[in-house]
Amino acid sequence: MMHVCDARSRCRSVGVPVLGQDSILEPLCFPDLAAEDCGASSLQRPSTELLPCPLCCQSAPLPQKDALLKHLLLEHKLVIADVRLIADLPKYMLHWRGRFREQPVTDFCSVIKTNSTGPVEKQEDYLLLCDVLPEDRSLREKLQQKRLEEVLEQQQRERDDSSFHHLCMFCSEEFTGNRSSLLNHMAREHSFSIGLPDNIVYCSDFLDTLQAKLDNLQCLYCEKTFRDKTTLKDHMRKKSHRRINANNHEYDRFYIINYLELGKTWEEVQSEDDRELIDDEDDDWSDWQAHPVSAVCLFCDHQSETMDQIYAHMKDAHDFDLHKVKMELNVTLRLSADLGFYQQVKLVNFIRRQIHQSHCYGCQEKFKSRADVLHHITAAGHVMKLPDTSTWDQPQYFFPTYENDGLLCTLSDSDEDERDETPHGEDIPVIAEDISNLRALKQTSVLNHLLKSRGSCC
Repeated sequence: MMHVCDARSRCRSVGVPVLGQDSILEPLCFPDLAAEDCGASSLQRPSTELLPCPLCCQSAPLPQKDALLKHLLLEHKLVIADVRLIADLPKYMLHWRGRFREQPVTDFCSVIKTNSTGPVEKQEDYLLLCDVLPEDRSLREKLQQKRLEEVLEQQQRERDDSSFHHLCMFCSEEFTGNRSSLLNHMAREHSFSIGLPDNIVYCSDFLDTLQAKLDNLQCLYCEKTFRDKTTLKDHMRKKSHRRINANNHEYDRFYIINYLELGKTWEEVQSEDDRELIDDEDDDWSDWQAHPVSAVCLFCDHQSETMDQIYAHMKDAHDFDLHKVKMELNVTLRLSADLGFYQQVKLVNFIRRQIHQSHCYGCQEKFKSRADVLHHITAAGHVMKLPDTSTWDQPQYFFPTYENDGLLCTLSDSDEDERDETPHGEDIPVIAEDISNLRALKQTSVLNHLLKSRGSCC
């Protein structure tokens, strides 16, 4: 049986709630920070295939996989890590259904115990199936490789297909034969390019998807809807919007590059290729800029790119001083330094979850809506009121309430930061060793005495 030892490594990929009437059973994301779904789910073709439960006879249509994952959590207390990165979820489930019939589930799954410091009757064990297990990792890689082979075969069939027939979306000219004739025509005559023909797969589906958007009077780039075709055409021409939106992951499954390496976007794959070309060049990082991580306020939708900014906002706008909270907890917990990384993670996730569930984190009172609980927290003066440490310092709060919570990424271990910020070589005396009489120094050396003692022993 395997046990989870490093919660930090898994806290961003799996969410295990404490079951009850306020359980969080679906992945949550901040509306303005929707996590890019660059996994297998964005590459799936529409399908009515059934998704079987690996532990019982239940099943669900593939598009309703969230319902089956909820069933696994509620009925079997089983969580599958990184589901979105599994290339063929039905085959994955069938494989583990067979294996679970041969051996106990605990032979394959890590065990997560919630409320481990609480009463025994309130403790629950959850099972985590993830690629830490070599068999699971091997299965995921085989499914990924098989799908890549299928996609490459499909692309080759489209290259050789001479029965292609489609109308141009902009001038209604008819094209038959090879798909490249239509794609080259749209790029040359209408300045609309979706990429080189050899980089595209499921081309007919791709063109039908784009045509449906235009038929619904939707701009392909900004995706705004207009009142008639004339207005739409003028908009796309004047705004140079005759291109597709690269951030719309609906298009991911139409590009071969997205199948090459599971879990990576085409931008990441392309950047790796670019780095290989410049390996021989001098490394110059002078113009490198880090991509900012937006942290969202605990109480509203305000975003900031640094911890200092989000601290200042919460203090000014909501009277919530996180620095003061940490100092008060230091006294309560009798700590010699600030809260460590793991305790900060649990504190933030606890507050996030309570507010999401419309609970006051100070008095645990339940309200009808998020707005009501925020009004109560302010009116009752509970902004800076935290419950007993045992309430929030629990293992289940290692797991984020929101999958894309940038605030967790900005947290740091204060002790490590202070050590990093300590100026080196400033007002620190360095006393040199006196080597004026080197011969005397060698004769009185501790090592010399040890060697003599060792020789006498022999």
